[in-house]
Amino acid sequence: MTILLAPMEGLLDFVLRDVLTRVGGIDRCVSEFIRVTGTLLPDRVFTRIVPELNQGGRTRAGVPVRAQLLGSDPVCLAENAASLAALGPAGIDLNFGCPAKGVNRHRGGAVLLDEPELIAQIVAAVRRAVPRTMPVSAKMRLGNNDGSRALECALAIAGGGADELVVHARTKADGYSPPAYWECIQELRTAVAIPVIANGEIWNVSDALRCRALSGCDALMLGRGIVADPGLALAIRQQDRGSEESLRAAGGDMSWQAVLPFIADFWQIVCIHIAPHHRAGRLKQWLNFLRRRYPEAQTAYAAVRTINDSARISRQLFAHGDCVVASEIRLAA
Repeated sequence: MTILLAPMEGLLDFVLRDVLTRVGGIDRCVSEFIRVTGTLLPDRVFTRIVPELNQGGRTRAGVPVRAQLLGSDPVCLAENAASLAALGPAGIDLNFGCPAKGVNRHRGGAVLLDEPELIAQIVAAVRRAVPRTMPVSAKMRLGNNDGSRALECALAIAGGGADELVVHARTKADGYSPPAYWECIQELRTAVAIPVIANGEIWNVSDALRCRALSGCDALMLGRGIVADPGLALAIRQQDRGSEESLRAAGGDMSWQAVLPFIADFWQIVCIHIAPHHRAGRLKQWLNFLRRRYPEAQTAYAAVRTINDSARISRQLFAHGDCVVASEIRLAA
């Protein structure tokens, strides 16, 4: 089995990539998108979004990171892919799935799924521009407003020379509303001669098992589910050692006490690398996701919900190098 960490703009950036890959169970990451809009970007833009480029294209835990590009101009994307490839990422990924209105208005992301011919041109141009040894992959949704052209788009990506395809099992119109239509991936998987990875609405081991069964994919990409449950990738891997019945009822098996040091590490990285006015929001964002899996996260979230000063948060929750929760939390007067 292969488990990938999803690219999610505004959520799964280098900070969470660092922390979640140290938890374990993740084989490869894909960065948030790097938007290409008609110019050759300087190296500093690539390394700002993908700082792992400064350490061999890997997280500190040694997990490879592919850098993702987003745009609609095949020539410009190819030029930027060549420049990016020289910095040594673990591969180049292409975004055909972002549902954000601002991105779609500028002819990027999921809106391109209405233009499979252009998708084929983009993939082919990028494939020609980077060394043959460097993997080129793509991520798509089932469609823009509907899934009527999903197969055309998958064939365009494979025909353009991509080495791998991730399919988020919803259209842009579906957004992130459940359910994900994992069964629709099956047709695409059987139609293309490249590996296909299933993505979308995998929150626990039971979801992973059903996704694998319905999509036919052995490889999965985890997004919000592993943000809410950092031990999810490890729990999914345990299916090889446990009965299917017990796993269907299981979530991640990582205790809150085991998560606490990773929250402290996350906060330390945020305080070093993130601008002061964004730090509190980043912590609240992750704790908000963790509340879905851990009742204890509610206490920590409540303790910082109204605090925006990072120094005060450090005093309140991280005074001893760990995230203090429950009765140990003492809010300043």
